[in-house]
This record gives sequence, structure tokens and C-alpha cells, in this order.
Amino acid sequence: MTAEAEVQALLAVGQPEQAEARARHAIASGGGAACWQGLAVALRLQGRIEEALKVYDQLVDTLPGNLTFRFERGELLLLLGDFERGWRDYHYRYGMPHTVQLERRVQRPRWDGRPMPGRTLLIHDEQGFGDTFQFMRMVAWAKDRSQARIVLQINADQAAFARRLAGVDEIVLREALPPPFDSHCEMMSLPMVMGLQLADLPGAIPYLRADAGRLKRWRKRLAGLPRPLVGLVWAGRPTHLNDANRSLALSALAPLAMPGVTFLALQKGPAEAQAAAPPSGMRIERLGDEIADFEDTAAILSLADLLISVDSAPVHLAGALGRPAWVMLPRVPDWRWLLGRDDSPWYPSLRLFRQPARGDWASVTTKVAAALEGMARPPR
Repeated sequence: MTAEAEVQALLAVGQPEQAEARARHAIASGGGAACWQGLAVALRLQGRIEEALKVYDQLVDTLPGNLTFRFERGELLLLLGDFERGWRDYHYRYGMPHTVQLERRVQRPRWDGRPMPGRTLLIHDEQGFGDTFQFMRMVAWAKDRSQARIVLQINADQAAFARRLAGVDEIVLREALPPPFDSHCEMMSLPMVMGLQLADLPGAIPYLRADAGRLKRWRKRLAGLPRPLVGLVWAGRPTHLNDANRSLALSALAPLAMPGVTFLALQKGPAEAQAAAPPSGMRIERLGDEIADFEDTAAILSLADLLISVDSAPVHLAGALGRPAWVMLPRVPDWRWLLGRDDSPWYPSLRLFRQPARGDWASVTTKVAAALEGMARPPR
């Protein structure tokens, strides 16, 4: 096995310290860019972000045409709150070997952020549901900046929200042919094009709202359940590249079980079945089979007192709705959660609970349980 392969194998089994040592040994023996990249990843996983960034700076300077290095550096810059440089590098997300086939080939220029009155701007969604919920806020901003007619191309699962979104003139589904347009922009390139800074966030909150019909249905369904009603999501999408780092088993949330709290299981996917055997003392309403789509989730979140969740799409939906949510985060989170803060500039209604050390979910659940106990304790 080559040194590069050994480093990757150690990273794959969650041993970044050993991967760092092996990468440094290989580099001292003349190892190439792959070993340097492995070193950068190992440092990032240990939370040594500034050190990892220095390695990526060297890699980009040496191999400026390697778009993977640029993208990975971009995520670190965004994690550190350096939006000006970060959005520029993040734009290379479709230049990597495993993502190049995802880029949409659009035979029109990308919008450059300047006004284009009387013309049509196509904005298209991309990546995951949480990404789309997070960046839908910028459609209205693009409308104001461009003064153009806005066509939003979006996946079918989130199209209903888009129809209630400010700034949209026409909706077209992702699989359909859009009407004629003059310029286009990916939804997650809007921050780069518009020069988004931390000071610009969060904008108007809420920018999404639940459907009135679904609210009526779920108000009836949840009536009579003891409050507080706390939505619960313990696992993300299993196909996500970082899922092992962000997801839990429901059993790990046993400290949250306490009298007087009704948990609403909003979990979907393979982990949903765990709600059939909740931790001892946890009152849980299994809603997974009754949740047809995000419209149902939005209605439930609008009626519940709180959402407790790992990093997942419902977190972004709760934030976009302006609903309270507590987010359980790994030691080194996704870039959008930044570092060292218990709030989110993206969503004022969110509170962040971070691992103090890699893999230490016990400390997170203990803190969440203490906060929840204060919320559940009846007033004197």
C-alpha cells in the first residue's frame, strides 16, 4: 500500500492523528501533493483549522489548476467566516472528479451581479434540501439587485415553498425546460456574485411560511398532546459524505427523556424505525409515516415549541420559518455553522450545541438535556 493510500485508509476509519503522523513521515521522504492533502484533511478533522488552511494555501499556490484543493480551501475559509475569499473558492465545487457531472451546462452567461432591468434571470437550485432552504433567502435579494424578471428552477419537493417566496416571477421544475432567459446563476453562487458578508445576514426572517391547509390538519393532529412539543431529528441523509460525523442513534438521546415533554419524531429514512423503541421514559409520537413531504414538516415545526436536531434539512427549514431549534453539532461542523459560537448568523432562532471533543456526543446531549429541563419545568 502506498503512503497516500495508508493516509486515506486512516482517515476513513476516523484516525486523523495517525493519518497526520503517516502523512508527515511520507512528506519528509518526498511524498507529493496527495500526502499534503491528506495532512490538511487530518488537521481539519482534529479542529486545527488554521494549520490546515496554511497547507491548502501551499497546495493552491503550487497547483493552481487543482480545483479540488481550491474547493476544500473554500470550505475552510467559510468555516472561519472569511466570506470574501471563501465564496470565490467555493465556486469550484463542480470542478472535482466526483462532481463535474453534476454541473449544469447553461448556454447563457452567469449573472455578474449588475442590474439587468427588462431582462430575465434564471436562478437554479442545487445540492441538498438544506442548501436550498438556506439560500432561498437570496432570491428576493437578487430580484432587488438585478431588477430582472426572476425564474426560479427548483426541485419538486421544495417547489411549493418557492411559490410562496418573495421575489419570484415564475417557477419551473428542475426536470423541465425553462423559458428563455438572458443570464443564469446557481443559487449557491449568489453569495459570490452579490458579495455576501456576515454583516448582511440574516435578512428578513422568516422568509418561508407553512401552508395554511397543512397547518389546519396538523393543529388538529397535535391537539391534546402534553406540551412542550419538541420535534426530534437524530440522523441526516445516510448518503451524505459526512453523515457518520453528524448523525446519532435515537438511543444516544436517552438523557433527553424527562416527564412532561412530548417528542415528535420527525425523522425520515432508515433511522425512522428507531422511534418504535425509544429510550426509557421518552414519550414520543411517531409521525414519520404521516409526514408526506417538507410541507408537513413545516406545519409541524410552526406548531411545535422547539426542534432538537442534528445538522439536517429540517434545521434549515426551522430557521427559514423563524422557529426555535437546537442544533447538535460535531467538533468540526459543516462550514455554515462557523466556529466557537452558540448562535447562527444565518438563523436568529437557532441555538448551537457543539461537541467539546471529537465524537463526544455525551457532553452535547447532557447540555441539551439541562436546557430542556429548564424549559419543561412547570412555572412556580
